[in-house]
Amino acid sequence: MNFVFISPNFPRTYWQFCDRLRQNGVNVLGIGDAAYDGLEPELKGCLTEYYKVGSLEDYDQVYRAVGFFAFKYGKIDWIESLNEYWLEQDARLRTDFNVTTGIRADRISFIKEKALMKQLYIEAGIPTARQHFVSTREAGLEFISLVGYPVIVKPNIGVGAHDTWKLENDADFDAFYADLPPVSYVMEEFIQGDVVSYDGIFDSNCEPLFENMNVFPPVMDVVNENLDLNYYTCPDVAEGLRTLGRRTVKAFGVDRRFVHLEFFRLTKEHKGLGDRGDFVALEVNMRPPGGYTPDMMNFAHSTDVYKIYADMVCFDERRLPVSEDQYYCAYASRKDGNHYTHTHEEIMDRYGTVMMMQEEMPEISWATMGRYMYTVRLKTFDETLAFIRFVQG
Repeated sequence: MNFVFISPNFPRTYWQFCDRLRQNGVNVLGIGDAAYDGLEPELKGCLTEYYKVGSLEDYDQVYRAVGFFAFKYGKIDWIESLNEYWLEQDARLRTDFNVTTGIRADRISFIKEKALMKQLYIEAGIPTARQHFVSTREAGLEFISLVGYPVIVKPNIGVGAHDTWKLENDADFDAFYADLPPVSYVMEEFIQGDVVSYDGIFDSNCEPLFENMNVFPPVMDVVNENLDLNYYTCPDVAEGLRTLGRRTVKAFGVDRRFVHLEFFRLTKEHKGLGDRGDFVALEVNMRPPGGYTPDMMNFAHSTDVYKIYADMVCFDERRLPVSEDQYYCAYASRKDGNHYTHTHEEIMDRYGTVMMMQEEMPEISWATMGRYMYTVRLKTFDETLAFIRFVQG
């Protein structure tokens, strides 16, 4: 089997996907714009070959790289980056090289454009916030008259919470329309709730081989207000979330993928959407969650999601047993310029025995993930909250 992995060096831990695939006998063929000598030794050790391009943004260069691998190794079976930024290019490459294991160009818009996502949610009967495609000021006012303030405005195509704002009154509304961004935007009614994710690895029949639940703060506030990020992986998945997560995967018709689906868990009743504790669809991300979240899943579920993914690719099944050892895995970060009660040494003294990861993050991630991160594995929810308070208080 020939698996072309686009940008296998980012995020840094993605070498583990390559490693587990290689263990299953796969030719892992890397394409990236980083110099080979700069790759992590672990990544070098599990790539059959690496092709450096001048820029991954240049489709012709990437196309020629895949063509070289096809000429040298034969038919390409998989093309993946597992990275939101490259999903559209991945789909185009699959179409051009007739690779059927993955989303192709004719379906990519439904997982990239928030307006099209909304259509599939509605068709599948999945609760979701009302949305308006931003056009004229008058049309925006008509939507506001329907749903009221506040509303959320965000790029129709975008990753994370960048360039996303809450409009709370007429002044915010006027300021937004006075300087409309140059890209297409959507406007949504505001949902009062926690952000949770349903994460899963699915086989060729859209059946889950692994399922997970994370709980996040409003990432938009983390970015816009320069707050410290914390979130945690749960030891199990709420049944209502599990039901909607599986239904969403089938509604979008995606198979043989690692997915990260975002929902609101309502903290108060919302007319037309549900009662407190119900789940409401936010958006889909047809790739693994970012940062070290896959590793947090491993810690929480005493498993190896990299191997589960590789076994799905190679055998269309899960070969790792489900462990009975389940935990909370919590991530808490710190940013430069903020004051904290406890020193790094005090954190390590108290939590060193349960510390699973601790390091300075890459600079590109500081705005969202923080500069310094601490990740622990704990047995109870109360312990999880206490850890977050200790690190960030």
